[in-house]
Amino acid sequence: MTGRSVRLVFVFLALHLVFLGYAQSPKWKAWQVEADTLYSRQDYGNAAKRYTKILDANRSKGGKYGDRSLYSILYKRAVCYYSLQEFDKALGDLAVFTVEFPKAPQPKLLSAFIYRALNDVDKQLTNLNEAMELQPASPDFLKWRGLLHLQKKNHREALRDLLQARSFEDDSEIETYLGLCYYNLDQIDSAFLSFDTAIELDPTFFSPYLYASSIALENQNYPLSLEYSNLALRLDGKSKEALFYKGAALVASDQMDEGCRCLNRAFYAGFDNAGDYLSEFCFQMGN
Repeated sequence: MTGRSVRLVFVFLALHLVFLGYAQSPKWKAWQVEADTLYSRQDYGNAAKRYTKILDANRSKGGKYGDRSLYSILYKRAVCYYSLQEFDKALGDLAVFTVEFPKAPQPKLLSAFIYRALNDVDKQLTNLNEAMELQPASPDFLKWRGLLHLQKKNHREALRDLLQARSFEDDSEIETYLGLCYYNLDQIDSAFLSFDTAIELDPTFFSPYLYASSIALENQNYPLSLEYSNLALRLDGKSKEALFYKGAALVASDQMDEGCRCLNRAFYAGFDNAGDYLSEFCFQMGN
């Protein structure tokens, strides 16, 4: 998601409480205290080594653990591996854990975080769906799933999740994603209403200005596109996207000199599409 991350500490720590009622074997109790101390200090490399020592000492021939409290250690080792970006190892531990605890949502969530780090939208969505079937919906996870649906062009499903997330609490990200849903469902007025709400909720959030300017430009509403691009440039005067939308709106409104200057700046800032506009509208003018 975009700068407003889901609180992963919920995933990391929630499962620890499940197993407190189980007796621990004195043989490895001291090892666990040491490992948990390292874990709490976020020394995940050394914590994983200590957890591995415990697990190796207690694994049966079939690969299972007779003491079910050992599975909490397996889960925490998966968290360590995730934090160390050793994603295959983390997924391996989670797979073993899930066989024993198929109704626990936390491993599904941690798997979804791993697949987000791997940019695998489909597996993110699969694991997030499974987790959300096992626990009440939260606005953070609804927003996350809504964005995944949006990326997969499942616009109605995205709209459903985002509206539900908004019923808990609204923010500029939700409204921006809603704007994109409405746009892709050809509800243009609703799209602009959501972009305007996003801007009201957080005037420093850049994305709604750009999306609104782009959509207005596409719909040949050049004054509105220019209004949003100018607002964006107040926040970031070097934004190549905002310079492009402003330049395109200006040349479409026959304000060629200023429009070509903006397009030229956008092009040299790395916005390659500005080159087509420059070729069509500006080069013959000597710009």
